[in-house]
Amino acid sequence: MQDKQLFEYAVIRVMPRVEREEFINVGVIVYCAKQRFLKALFTLNEQRLQVFCCDLDLDEVEAHLLAFQRISAGDKNSGPIALLDPASRFRWLTAMRSTVLQTSRVHPGFCTDAEDKLNELYQQLVL
Repeated sequence: MQDKQLFEYAVIRVMPRVEREEFINVGVIVYCAKQRFLKALFTLNEQRLQVFCCDLDLDEVEAHLLAFQRISAGDKNSGPIALLDPASRFRWLTAMRSTVLQTSRVHPGFCTDAEDKLNELYQQLVL
């Protein structure tokens, strides 16, 4: 296990009606300090989301998910949070909130390649 590093991940969810606590997984965010890796992937299955909540503004949800992705990447044009170090950005993005776009609790694990782990989790938990 010497070649494996600690990573953390959270599932990105769309919860149209927060009070009902029903959600659909739409993405994953992975952070690995040793590999200097922080990245989010998402997919909006518009048909599935429209069935789940017919009055959901998908353009707005997508805009927020894109901002989430840009902040993860540290895009300098994405506001002050994007300028923070990767650990701080990850903590900010995965903080508990009561909005349409939320994340699961943060889960730890070990991996050799954070990009591969991100894709694996994305396949398992979103697609």
